[in-house]
Amino acid sequence: MEARDRIANLALLAASGVAWIVVAVIVTTRDPYADPMAGYVGALAIGTAIGLLAIPLCWLVVFARHRRIAYQGDWPRAARRGAWIGLFAAVLVILRLVDAFQLPILLFLAAIFIVAEIALSAER
Repeated sequence: MEARDRIANLALLAASGVAWIVVAVIVTTRDPYADPMAGYVGALAIGTAIGLLAIPLCWLVVFARHRRIAYQGDWPRAARRGAWIGLFAAVLVILRLVDAFQLPILLFLAAIFIVAEIALSAER
């Protein structure tokens, strides 16, 4: 692992920490029943925080799987996977807000995200 990879991982983890602090502020200060937009702002904040946390974790999993060798394209792939995970989390929170959260919908969305990632990650 090079220094730039270490710095990128630490920076993304720090950004995730800041995003989780924003989530805590939103959750403790805004009521989604009194302010309808508070739920959507919270969903966006939670999705961002989870996505920022998932990027370095996805990169580290691939780095460990490649026997501690970082290949070109690992960071964009990790960023894409983190974005998928953050989007999935935000959609789940929004589904919960509108009372449409059900197991079949959850599994269908997970399948869509997994198939999309597999299609984008396919070796050409």
